Amino acid sequence: DPRDDNGHGTHVSGTIGATGNNRVGVVGVAWHVRLMPIKLLDAAGEGTADEVVKSIQYAIDNGARVINASWSSSSASQAVKQAIEAANRAGIVFVAAAGNGGSDNDRLPVYPASYDLPNIISVAATDDRDELAAFSNRGAPSVDLAAPGVGIYSTVPGRYGFKSGTSMA
Repeated sequence: DPRDDNGHGTHVSGTIGATGNNRVGVVGVAWHVRLMPIKLLDAAGEGTADEVVKSIQYAIDNGARVINASWSSSSASQAVKQAIEAANRAGIVFVAAAGNGGSDNDRLPVYPASYDLPNIISVAATDDRDELAAFSNRGAPSVDLAAPGVGIYSTVPGRYGFKSGTSMA
């Protein structure tokens, strides 16, 4: 059941794929994308490595070309890493939020962004001056790029709203 009881997934989905050129609401960065909603965390943002693995496998089995991982953990999981490796073998790009702790992922890894795998693109957040957001994790070489992630206006269940984070980037 992919219904969003938190607002995070709907906001990220709108940022990615809200329909453009229709004079309604917001425009996503990819107007003609097909989204596959997969819910792996509960309303409080909690979940298990097993749920992550099942979610990645579901995306692989159902033809995903890109997986957006707008979640993070301070704990590494061999099972999650193996699932991301399976996505790589399937030709799937895995975009991971760098994390919102304001820390260096090279010193304090945040997963899945910090797994050293060829299909992972780890994304930090910038502000309206194109500077690294104060909350955004960073790290060279563990963070690949940065994109706007502060005060992003997008969809939330039943309306529109602002959110900030590396998920929005």
